[in-house]
Amino acid sequence: MPNVPAHITGTIWKIEKKIGDAIAAGEVIIIIESMKMEMPVEAPSAGVLKELRCKEGQAVAEGDVLAIVE
Repeated sequence: MPNVPAHITGTIWKIEKKIGDAIAAGEVIIIIESMKMEMPVEAPSAGVLKELRCKEGQAVAEGDVLAIVE
């Protein structure tokens, strides 16, 4: 199961997908706001979004696992 980590410290601005959604490799799952910039977090591989480990408005650190794609 590929983990989807935060690649930058910031705040979860928007969650684009729901648990159970089919996702293509490179598709945006989550958007992080950092230093007034929106940074997309993309799926590392195709699959189904099995788990979200964050919510909108939550502060995250670089390397935190935000989601699981199976």
